[in-house]
Amino acid sequence: MNPSISFTIYHKVSEIPVNWNELAVKNIFLSQEYLHILEKSAPKNMICHYIGLYKEEKLVGIALSQFLDLNKLESFGDRDKCIKSKVRNFVFKNFSSHVLFIGNNMLTGQNAYFLSDKIDKIEAIETLKKASDALKIIFKTKGKKVHITTFKDFDSSDISNFKKAGFDDFYQFSTQPNMVFKIKEEWKSEQSYIDSLSKKYRDQYKRSRKRATEIEKRKLHLEDIIEHEETIYDLYFYVAKNAPFNTFFLTKNHFSIFKETLKDRFLFYGYFLDEKLIGFNTLIKNGEAMDTYFLGYDDTIQKEKMLYLNMLYDMIAYSINKGFKEIIFARTALEIKSSVGAKPQKMFGLMQHSNSIIDKKIDKIFTYLEPETVWQERNPFK
Repeated sequence: MNPSISFTIYHKVSEIPVNWNELAVKNIFLSQEYLHILEKSAPKNMICHYIGLYKEEKLVGIALSQFLDLNKLESFGDRDKCIKSKVRNFVFKNFSSHVLFIGNNMLTGQNAYFLSDKIDKIEAIETLKKASDALKIIFKTKGKKVHITTFKDFDSSDISNFKKAGFDDFYQFSTQPNMVFKIKEEWKSEQSYIDSLSKKYRDQYKRSRKRATEIEKRKLHLEDIIEHEETIYDLYFYVAKNAPFNTFFLTKNHFSIFKETLKDRFLFYGYFLDEKLIGFNTLIKNGEAMDTYFLGYDDTIQKEKMLYLNMLYDMIAYSINKGFKEIIFARTALEIKSSVGAKPQKMFGLMQHSNSIIDKKIDKIFTYLEPETVWQERNPFK
């Protein structure tokens, strides 16, 4: 009989084994460097733990967990001032304020774990479930009862492994899709991308570029990010606060810590009008993929100058020029991302409530927690 997989939970990045990065090589969001960023600048209502999976004392899997205390949030998002939002906020505050994620709630996509191909996936997922139970005990001893346990964001093949690993009593959900932009091999420049667009979307491209002629785009270095930190945060916070739903807000130093740690793998672009910073976007080089990260803008200028759309085109141009295979545009703003060529990839998660009575109604509660987005998919290509 093969020896089973065991787990160790680490509270600090300094505790994780020295060979951790050998498994994180394909995903920057599981690397020691990224975990250091989380440790130094995670949202105030977040506590991270790092899980090592072992077989015969050899590290064979790595995973990230995030505990969120939603009672520490001033707002869950101010956009939808309706009865449904008030009910949702009440449900959260009273029954679902302590959420344990196996995965990364700040990102879209499978950034929960990486497993060596030398181990059985089903057994590894079973072990992660045991690790989540151990984490619940850790938080209970600190006086924090975990209300909801969530494993996120997986594609359909991953989810079938969870079912085999004994997650039948978890509620399976699907939220907004991950918008992924595949870069075609024949695109060697931004112009080749533009040439592949149908007339309607070439006109959209030209119109947006014309609107933004007065805006200057600058690549910001660490000292620039620190210099503009207050404005950057205001621009970010405006966008975050006006999202339909939020479970965290970044700390003010988040982007400077990111740049300081990842250096050239983290790109920060500022958009200036009359020498005033009016918007920014961020990108993370993750192997052959370019991951879009947080952005911010002055909404009074954004609409008139079509700033958000211009940012999307800039991200596409950069990624094509630098030879990336795809851009992970993540969730939100689905229709506009679709209009530049991104395609939806359905993502699944699993959740369970600690209260068995509430857990039976979790599907009903979930419709309050995750408002449905109605949108129309576009196809901008010829």
